Amino acid sequence: MTSQSRIIFLDVDGTILAHGETIAPSTIAAVRAARERGHLVYLCTGRAAGDINPRVLDIGFDGAISNGGALAVSGDETVLAELMPRAAVERVMAYFDEQGTRYFIQSHAGVYASEGVRSFIADFITERRRRHAEDLSTVALAEDVVAAPRFAPVEEADLDHIAKAVFVSSDPDAVEKTQRALGDEFHVIPGSMPLPTGSNGEVGMRGTNKGTGIQAMLSHLGRDAADAIGIGDSWNDVEMFEVCGTAIAMAEADPQLQRIAGEVTTGVLDDGIWNAFVRHGIIDPETAA
Repeated sequence: MTSQSRIIFLDVDGTILAHGETIAPSTIAAVRAARERGHLVYLCTGRAAGDINPRVLDIGFDGAISNGGALAVSGDETVLAELMPRAAVERVMAYFDEQGTRYFIQSHAGVYASEGVRSFIADFITERRRRHAEDLSTVALAEDVVAAPRFAPVEEADLDHIAKAVFVSSDPDAVEKTQRALGDEFHVIPGSMPLPTGSNGEVGMRGTNKGTGIQAMLSHLGRDAADAIGIGDSWNDVEMFEVCGTAIAMAEADPQLQRIAGEVTTGVLDDGIWNAFVRHGIIDPETAA
């Protein structure tokens, strides 16, 4: 066991949540045991703070980095809060409207969706459940955490308070095309939605990512990056892997992401977070269960 306090950053979708809707009991036990031993555990997600499912939050964390690094909160204290300039938001929306691409824009409080997103997401969830029904029925899981998509129409958004955009498209080349069109000003990366066809991606301001959010948090806490552990599975975790002294990819992550991290744990439903915590001496498996 390590006697040194560590600071741990956990992605949500594909790391805490499997298939977007379930949490393994071992994940809950691992996070709570780590905090009891004096380690700090933060969420580090591309989701808006207001879009993190309450049942994930109920696990108990020391804070969260959300909106892909645009917001960092420790306890009740806001460490970092960044927004996209209104002109930038309008440029992104205009591009997607011109392309006929469905999209979300995210404030720190919530999510706003363009026309057609609700039916697209409903169909996506139905298909995802069908494809993963066997996985979810053969593993002892915590309470189902899926909920109906929580978003308002994009027309209701205050464009002066937007931090990030997410898009979904039937075009498998949509991410590459968006990078060519917007990459001069924006950080465009593949998204984490496992669509059966097409593609999805995330758009934020250049210079804003999970890594910059973590750096702000470490500076605020007076902690060294060498003490930080980052665990994730998606392309928006790359900068987290680069900043944290210990980077760990989930077994389901793209092989290239696994190489970037340099260490791989087991799958989300195969006690991935628990096993990573045990391997690094964060928790004692004899007393943490």
